[in-house]
Amino acid sequence: MARVELKDVRKSYGAVDVIKGIDLDVTHGEFCVFVGPSGCGKSTLLRMISGLEPITDGDIVIGGEVVNKIPAADRGLAMVFQSYALYPHMSVRQNLSFGLENINTPKAEIAAKVDEVAKMLKIDPLLDRRPKDLSGGQRQRVAIGRAVVREPRVFLFDEPLSNLDAELRVDMRGEITSLHRRLQNTMIYVTHDQVEAMTMADKIAVLRLGELEQFGRPLDLYNRPANLFVAGFIGSPRMNFIKGRVEAGNREVLELETGETMVLPETGFAQRPGQAVTLGIRPNHMHPAEDGHLHLDVQSVEQLGGESYLYGKLRNGQPLTLHLTGQTNAARGDILAIAPDHGEIHLFDSDSGLSLRMD
Repeated sequence: MARVELKDVRKSYGAVDVIKGIDLDVTHGEFCVFVGPSGCGKSTLLRMISGLEPITDGDIVIGGEVVNKIPAADRGLAMVFQSYALYPHMSVRQNLSFGLENINTPKAEIAAKVDEVAKMLKIDPLLDRRPKDLSGGQRQRVAIGRAVVREPRVFLFDEPLSNLDAELRVDMRGEITSLHRRLQNTMIYVTHDQVEAMTMADKIAVLRLGELEQFGRPLDLYNRPANLFVAGFIGSPRMNFIKGRVEAGNREVLELETGETMVLPETGFAQRPGQAVTLGIRPNHMHPAEDGHLHLDVQSVEQLGGESYLYGKLRNGQPLTLHLTGQTNAARGDILAIAPDHGEIHLFDSDSGLSLRMD
C-alpha cells in the first residue's frame, strides 16, 4: 500500500492548460475514483500518476517519495486499461506471468502467484486459453489479474468496464470492490459514470476542465455538493434547478422564475436579500401536495413497478423530474402541485455557482 499525493500538479500542451493545479491526497488503502465528463482531464491525470505522461509542474508523491522523474516501470504501480491490452499470442497463464518473468522472478514463485490470483479471480479454468477464446468479462479479469500478480503499491484503473455490457458492468463493479477489500491496496479508478463512482469509491474526486471541483466521500458529495456542477453531476436522475431571487425585504422568501414563491429555512443558508440564487431539488426529494409551491405539467410517466418517474415542465417551461416510490395514477396532461422536502433543498449563488450552505 502507498499514499498518493498530488501537489499543485499541472499539465500543458503548448499554451493549452489541461490540468490546472490539482491538490489531492489519497491515503493508504483508499479506493479513490476520478469522475467527470469527457475531456475533463481524469485519464490524463491518471497517466501522469503512472508515469506514462510527464507533468508540466508540481509534484507527484507516492509513498512519501517524489516520483516526477522516476520512470513508469520503477514506480511500483500497476495499470488496468479500458482496452485490456492482453498479448493475443499468449495463453492466460503466460499473460499473467509475463511481467514477473521480465523481472527474473523464480519460476516456482511465478507459478504459485499465478495460481493464487487465478483462483481469486475465478479464471483458473481459463489458464490455457488465449484471449480470442475469452468473453469480454473474462478478458477484463485476466487484465486485472496481470496487475494483481505483480503486487504493486498502487492499482490504477482507466475506465476498465467501458467495453462491457450493462449487466456485466454491475458484476465487475462488485468484483473489483471485493478485490479491494481483500488486497487493501490503494486504488485509483477513472470513470465517466457517476453510478460507478458512488457505488465503488471511498472518496470521489470530481473533475471539470482540468480542475478539481470537489473531493470527498460519496454521500458527502451527494448531500453537500460544493457547487452547481457537482450537484448536477452526482446523483441519478440529476438534480432539478430552478432560478429565483431572494425577496428584497425578506431573506427567507424566495421568488422563483416560475412566478411562485416559497419560504426558505430560517437557518442553514447564507443567502442575502435581493440575491440571485438557484434552488436545487433532487427528484426524490419532492412529493405531490395540495399546497405545493410548484406546479408540474406532466409530459410523460415511467412506471417501473417499485418506483415511478414523472417528467414535465414548470409554469415557465423549465423541465423538471419527479421520482416517486411505488406506482402512480398520474398521467400525461395532469397538473400536479408538488412541494420540496424542506430539509432537503439546496441553494446556490447564481453568479458564482457556489453552494450557500453554511454547515
